[in-house]
Amino acid sequence: MEQINEWKSTFFKFWLTQALSLVGSGLASFSVIWWITEKTNSATSLATLSLAALLPGILLGPLTGVLVDQFNRKWIMIIADAVSAILALLLVLLFWTDSIQLWHIFVINILRALAGAFQFPAVQASTALMVPKEQLARISGLNQALQGVNMIATPPLGALLLSLLPIHSILGIDVVTALAAICLLLSIPIPQRPAQQVRPLSETIGQDMLAGFAFLKNWPALIKILVIAALLNLVLMPAFTLVPILITQHFHGSAIQLGWINAAFGLGIIAGGALLGIWGGFKRRIHTSLLGLVGLGIGCFIIGSTPPEAYWFAVVGMALVGIMNALANGPFFAVLQSIVPNEMQGRVFTVLMSVSMAAAPIGLVLAGPLADNFGVQFWYMLSALLCAAIVVWIILSPEILHLEERQMNVVVETPSELETNVVQL
Repeated sequence: MEQINEWKSTFFKFWLTQALSLVGSGLASFSVIWWITEKTNSATSLATLSLAALLPGILLGPLTGVLVDQFNRKWIMIIADAVSAILALLLVLLFWTDSIQLWHIFVINILRALAGAFQFPAVQASTALMVPKEQLARISGLNQALQGVNMIATPPLGALLLSLLPIHSILGIDVVTALAAICLLLSIPIPQRPAQQVRPLSETIGQDMLAGFAFLKNWPALIKILVIAALLNLVLMPAFTLVPILITQHFHGSAIQLGWINAAFGLGIIAGGALLGIWGGFKRRIHTSLLGLVGLGIGCFIIGSTPPEAYWFAVVGMALVGIMNALANGPFFAVLQSIVPNEMQGRVFTVLMSVSMAAAPIGLVLAGPLADNFGVQFWYMLSALLCAAIVVWIILSPEILHLEERQMNVVVETPSELETNVVQL
């Protein structure tokens, strides 16, 4: 019992550091996005901002995964938070002195995304070591709930603060929360994977990156899931990036309406995360993800078909999307955390993220001009149609439906050693 309480206590502190970072970043992001929307009223500008945030993770993801597996994950997270705090402080100074330019925001967004590209795999891999495997699905639901709470609280709070404070004061909150997260993280013992033979980094980077890709290449069901994720990101990323334009151009709303629809999405995520945490999902976890995809399609259809005078129907649709997003994503990450060896998780997670997100920039490049000319609702209808097609594809793919039941030998070879490691999945 004492051991159980110990891991729960340690993980709660770790979870709290992520909560602090999310709150500050959420307020800053809402404020900056609304500032860009007011200044430009351009879907292309918002799409470019999102593109700037995505590229570091896509281009450098496999490399960051190698480094996460090589070095101390606790210090990687601390350094990533520190870099984010410094960049947030720079943004505060630029707004405070009224010298901010759009390109400043793009560059800072790229650098913060680079820090996040290190932090995400470090958090995921550390969680798998801190939490018992049988509890990972519930912890995944708890993490989804955390994101939902953040999305509920920060948009309305951000809209309220924008009416009361200058934007640089709101951005200052991000600096404070990042520093608080660093201080808390310093006091937490983060377990590391078992020590292995140390080789020069120059020798291991290329080999370990290839090992991450080789691990996935020998897992056919996961390759199909990667394709599915890429297709979803192709349309869903632009659709949700352009919500501020949906509010201003289609519903003729303000920051308050943007805050409510974002909060509805967050409320949905926390409800879905709580449901997943209590229920745990179907015995075959891929069925839970399948249910989530069906709901995502329905929610996107509601948003895409809502007329301008029926704003609150779109809010309901966004809440449904949030619920189903938690059900679609949570079980999949739990599967990965439970079956991918911990020494491979940094590499595997970042390769997964990089490849699956590679389609998003294509969607964003197309989304800006098309939304400016044809309306952002086009993307929601396209998302609904694609979700329906993917559901049919999964139902007709036994290797995906029975992903957790089938065992296969995954061979991981390093070019120099030609060493074969067999992992039972």
